[in-house]
Amino acid sequence: MKFVKRLLVAGFAMLVILAVIGLFLPSQVQVERAIVVAAPPDKIYPFINDLRKFNEWSPWHRRDPDIAYRFEGPKSGVGSKVHWSSDHPQVGSGSQEIVASEPAKMLKTRLDFGQQGIAHAYFKLVPEAQATRVTWGFTTDFGMNLIGRYMGLMFNQWIGADYEEGLQNLKQLAETQ
Repeated sequence: MKFVKRLLVAGFAMLVILAVIGLFLPSQVQVERAIVVAAPPDKIYPFINDLRKFNEWSPWHRRDPDIAYRFEGPKSGVGSKVHWSSDHPQVGSGSQEIVASEPAKMLKTRLDFGQQGIAHAYFKLVPEAQATRVTWGFTTDFGMNLIGRYMGLMFNQWIGADYEEGLQNLKQLAETQ
């Protein structure tokens, strides 16, 4: 009986320690990747400003080509929205809406992952000589969600690799069009 009691106390102490550590972990996460594309910003911008073109370079579409999509709002620009649904665990379900758009310069989206929360993504296009530096970023705030804060420690690896693949696909597409 003493052993069980000690085991319960140790388990509770471990949970308290993990919770306290979680309070000191960052609540906000930012992931950002960039690539230089040998094309002007106005050649690249249509691929990010039209959510219907996302699959032409998306890293997630290749994981599940059977993703179900539903589009709302205008074809491109602010208010354009896509809902997606997939049984693939690395794709999941959610929606993305363009919330800010400045032609050939930047684009911001709001991502809704349902119970997993809200995040934001952005693209920056900066001319560099005869090319364009394309930056793709992701931000989210876990607030007091301690499990989310622990998961946030892995976002740079998880999302970063996908963003690198997507940017490479975008580069190839923009340079060959």
